[in-house]
Amino acid sequence: MAQIAIIGAGECDPDLYSAAETAGARVAEMGAVLLTGGLYGVMEAASKGAKSRGGTTVGIIPFLAGENTYTDIVIRSGLGQARNTVLVQSAGAVVAIGGEYGTLSEIASALKLGKKVFGFRTWDIKGVQACESPVEAVTKAIDACCPSP
Repeated sequence: MAQIAIIGAGECDPDLYSAAETAGARVAEMGAVLLTGGLYGVMEAASKGAKSRGGTTVGIIPFLAGENTYTDIVIRSGLGQARNTVLVQSAGAVVAIGGEYGTLSEIASALKLGKKVFGFRTWDIKGVQACESPVEAVTKAIDACCPSP
């Protein structure tokens, strides 16, 4: 089963929240497991979207408490920002939605690990494939890690 990470800031505007919720729903619709950092903002929205479509959500959080309420499986890493590498290493592909420096570190880790990164309104850097919509980003991510026969 495909595991797709959706990464982004712990605080975001309503437009990015909606985009992340749509992306999470698409992950579930395509039968993949959603991985996030388990906190709020983009992570919460993506988890909420996946749950709305009956999906499974996993949050790899940086400390001992405080995950969002839409996370099914909580992994309390105790690793702080270092958990970003655990998150992207666990994913078949990564979708970045918006984001700040934490998101940039996750993108860098994913690219260093050879993971495909698809972005919607995120960092414009080499290796990140810009997408016109969150649905396009998720669809390309799933196709990249689990191509149809």
